[in-house]
Amino acid sequence: MVLGADSLQSRANESQKLLNWGYATFDAVRLFDGSKPVQTVPVWKGSANEVAIGGVEGAVYVAVPKGEAERLKTSIERIDPLLAPLAKGQRVATLKVTTGAGAVVAELPLVTQAAVPEAGALGRAWDAIRLWIK
Repeated sequence: MVLGADSLQSRANESQKLLNWGYATFDAVRLFDGSKPVQTVPVWKGSANEVAIGGVEGAVYVAVPKGEAERLKTSIERIDPLLAPLAKGQRVATLKVTTGAGAVVAELPLVTQAAVPEAGALGRAWDAIRLWIK
């Protein structure tokens, strides 16, 4: 009982017990480094055929119960087809992290790591035909 403690010392002791329990019960799992792309995805009607997507912040960690780290599952839900023009830092996907039982641990936005300007008229027309056939 941290808030109802009799003294400052007993409050500190109870807080320490709570922190120790948290460190002993949970694992911090590093999902990916923020400076590296998570995935490269195709881009239509752009001057580039693909763009790297990654996290908004630095490295991403999640806290999971001990022993659950090996059973974590990740999935990426993204806009498809991804059409140019795209700005650097534009949100185009969501990274979902779930436990083995299917409980959602985290949902993180994924953004473009570079800008992709629109292609010329011929490139846009070619991709429009390819998309129509697809």
